[in-house]
Amino acid sequence: MEAPKFFHIGAITSLVVLIAWLVAWETVVAPLHPGGSWLALKAMPLLIPLGGVIRRDIYTLQWTSMGVLLYFTEGVVRAWSDAAPLSRMMAWGEILLVCTYFACALLYLRPYKKAAKRIAKELLEKVNTTKTK
Repeated sequence: MEAPKFFHIGAITSLVVLIAWLVAWETVVAPLHPGGSWLALKAMPLLIPLGGVIRRDIYTLQWTSMGVLLYFTEGVVRAWSDAAPLSRMMAWGEILLVCTYFACALLYLRPYKKAAKRIAKELLEKVNTTKTK
């Protein structure tokens, strides 16, 4: 399997698993309140970019790679501060899934960023040679 396809599949998988992980965490595994918590709704914003990630939309992959870091922050805070060991384990899982998504998204986008830099450099050189003539 070629690298970009592998990273794309990794990004999709980690995002879908992250959504399911967050919902399971706050409803079944270790909710803040017995019977589930409204905190499960924190997974809803991740549904917005899911279609774009599946369609390989470059812009969506770029902004979600930054936006998902909010979930990283939440995971770190809860891994550090939650009293329940099961909740801390779920927080570490969230951290791992976010890092996986972040790495896969960046590695998938890498060839596109290199191509964009090359095209920009060529265009700049073309403009500069036109001005000097």
